[in-house]
Amino acid sequence: MHAAGVVLIANAIESIKANLQRRRLNYLESTPGTVALMVAVALSLGILHAIESMLWAFVYVLLGALPSAADAALYSVDSMTTRGASGLLLDRQWRMMGATEAGDGMLLFGISTAFLFYVMHRVWIHRLMQGGSHGAGETSLPTK
Repeated sequence: MHAAGVVLIANAIESIKANLQRRRLNYLESTPGTVALMVAVALSLGILHAIESMLWAFVYVLLGALPSAADAALYSVDSMTTRGASGLLLDRQWRMMGATEAGDGMLLFGISTAFLFYVMHRVWIHRLMQGGSHGAGETSLPTK
């Protein structure tokens, strides 16, 4: 699910980019446009993580591993972020499921971090190659 979500986010970025280019607008040449892109990507990834966490919570309730949707949501977010301090414990037969969610969450946050870094890197390279504006008072990296 996470891979599909990241691909959808990437496709949305490309679609918006193509639409703006047809209008002869370039959001990457302005600091506010770049910030808006980063915020939109980070927010989209956050929503993706929330959906995934709630799917885990739904399964906890469906299986009877946790008594309420609120407890399952808290436990799931706590496990996915590997925080582990919610005070909620699963019965013995469900503990491996909680540990699996923690491992899954760690990998998913890693993928999200890599994707966000990739988008930032592409924007930075684009701005350096264009010799575009880096905002008021900003300068580009020195080249040799």
